[in-house]
Amino acid sequence: MARGQLRIYLGAAPGVGKTYAMLAEGQRRRGRGTDVVGGLIEAHGRRLTAAMAEGLEIVPRRTISYRGATFTEMDLDAVLARHPQVALVDELAHSNVPGCRNAKRWQDVEELLEAGIDVITTLNIQHLESLSSVTRQVTGVEQQETLPDEVARRADQIELVDMTPEALRRRMVHGNIYPPNRIEAALTHYFRPGNLTALRELALLWVADRVEEGLQRYRAEHGIATPWETRERIVVGIAGEKGDEAVIRRAARIAARTPGSDLLAVHVNRDDGLVTGRTGALATQRALVAAAGGSFQQIPGDDVPETLLRFARAENATQIVLGASRRGRVLTLLTGKSIPTRLARRAEHIDVHLVSREDKDRRRPRRALAALGSRRARAARASAEAAALTRLAASVLRGHGDPPALLEEIRQMFGLDAVSLLEWRKNGSGPDCYVVASAGDHPPEGPGADLDVPVSDTMTLACRGHVRGQDDLRVLYSCAVQVAAGVSYGRREARQAEAARREAELHSRAALLAATGESARDQLATARAALASLAEGGGAIAPDDRAALLAEIRRAVDQVSRLVDDLRDLSRVHAGAVETYLRPVDFDAVMAACLDDLGPGSQQVTVSTVEDLPDVIADAALLTRILTSVLAEAVQRSPAGTPTEVTAACPDGQVEIRITDHGPEQGPDSLALRLARDLADAMGDTLSCESARGGGRTVTVTVPAAARRSPAGGAGRAGTLVPGPDDAQTCTRVAAGRQG
Repeated sequence: MARGQLRIYLGAAPGVGKTYAMLAEGQRRRGRGTDVVGGLIEAHGRRLTAAMAEGLEIVPRRTISYRGATFTEMDLDAVLARHPQVALVDELAHSNVPGCRNAKRWQDVEELLEAGIDVITTLNIQHLESLSSVTRQVTGVEQQETLPDEVARRADQIELVDMTPEALRRRMVHGNIYPPNRIEAALTHYFRPGNLTALRELALLWVADRVEEGLQRYRAEHGIATPWETRERIVVGIAGEKGDEAVIRRAARIAARTPGSDLLAVHVNRDDGLVTGRTGALATQRALVAAAGGSFQQIPGDDVPETLLRFARAENATQIVLGASRRGRVLTLLTGKSIPTRLARRAEHIDVHLVSREDKDRRRPRRALAALGSRRARAARASAEAAALTRLAASVLRGHGDPPALLEEIRQMFGLDAVSLLEWRKNGSGPDCYVVASAGDHPPEGPGADLDVPVSDTMTLACRGHVRGQDDLRVLYSCAVQVAAGVSYGRREARQAEAARREAELHSRAALLAATGESARDQLATARAALASLAEGGGAIAPDDRAALLAEIRRAVDQVSRLVDDLRDLSRVHAGAVETYLRPVDFDAVMAACLDDLGPGSQQVTVSTVEDLPDVIADAALLTRILTSVLAEAVQRSPAGTPTEVTAACPDGQVEIRITDHGPEQGPDSLALRLARDLADAMGDTLSCESARGGGRTVTVTVPAAARRSPAGGAGRAGTLVPGPDDAQTCTRVAAGRQG
């Protein structure tokens, strides 16, 4: 039996969407006919993840008792007995509860693979054994569950599920990762921007290394010797002589221009008796290479150019950097056999750079020219700084200042590695430091970096890197003041906009409550008048008249009751007390419930849907309440004998539900419409209202569409929809078609 294939969705941190991606892949394969089951799914209460699992066959978990507590784990034997084509198994690094056959979940997965079952699983980068110490230094958290790297390396496919730290923190704030009582602690500890950035970089680099391994394996299998410039690899040849430090620094600058490039320093050991004399210089140069983030190797070889080329081709190098001294140039003129010349002639697709090694005597004649060039450079720099300072001030005054972009301009202007604008805010125990904005790699998250520039009583610019002199420091301070001013200006504008929004909201609520009170008074007055007629008429009122008066009283009381319910629900929505459960919902079932709730009013509603309308992702109860509320008002607005029209279509992966009446022109929001809009917002949907053509009003509710259902062979659905014009299916409710 062939071994199954392993696919891993790798993420930098919890919440990036690994389980969702795994379930989406499972649904995709299930949709094309593959036998897929959920061996173990950990939704962690995330509603979108749970919704993605809808329709998948899930193997029940095994219950295990351990030390007086009850736990559930994947039932390995049940999955093996079921023997699907694909099994979805979450959290590959998980440790099983004692009492299971295997101590680790990855060992369970190995049994599934040996049985010929393909497995799709998930993994966080911090659970890899080789990175556990690094992630502990970054996050301060000791990982209790780790996975041997060779298990992940054996995977047939590894896909990175990537998300920026900012987006991940927004997901956290919106409650899409942890429950509300854990959000604040997570944001201030594990989910800090610096932690997430470092974990993301680890994940990207680890995946890049796996891709590189696959590329090298492919090149070896196909005998490809020509370098492929998938990544810049700079090989610097080290002779162990004075002046090689300049060559190393030059090569390091070349590598730094391309993020992700490699710097490889090589010294060729020749049997010429000079190795001992170069030991001290080589040690110094080895340390310099390490400081630049490169690696240093010594390899034996009598033919230096051939040895360097052989090494460069084996490493898929794209560039070679060598030192060219005065002696080398003289030797070239006399013999044409210098090492750089021979290497350049045979390098073919590899670029060769020659860097001069110059002594003090040869630099002296150039001092005057260098001084002149320095003065010109300083003048140009001063002009550029003045222009940049002007741009910063102009951006702030126009209100267009984006703090991260401004900080990035400052970072580039002064050649800094990273900058952060820090702010101290008071809390119960004292001031806390927060990162307002940052730019560069690994920006400071607090004071104590290479340079701290106080900007105000509460703000400081923290820098990684060095500023050359007092003049530059003065300009840096001025730039930092402009950025801080921009932050303050933006906050002031935001506060003013929020105050204006709240004031408008208060006016809107006051008008809404006034209109609701007026409507309630009208209905109560109607009920009182009917009651007075009943009391005055006594037994002399005809039965038909008595029934009409009672019906009018009942209608008025129902209307007031509905207004009270709407007010109560609106208060619950504004208080955040409405919970939603999103899942695929049949639109026909929702409409049937709405029409039942309308009672006799449903006789004046016409429903038209396109053929093969997919399910919608919604909370069934909330969607029913929204549509019923809008429909009830639309029926009340429409003239007698003119039906309210409901249409549903599916453009661009969204289901648009349109409710059109033929009443008066669109006015301010009513209580029912306001409640429907707020309920739609709570569900993540949109509700819009506009004037309809020919008079009246159209309310549009837009809901995400689930996967489309299979066509029903052209027949009507559920006995309520029959073929209509223009390839649509239409259900019309008229007085003769429904009683009460």
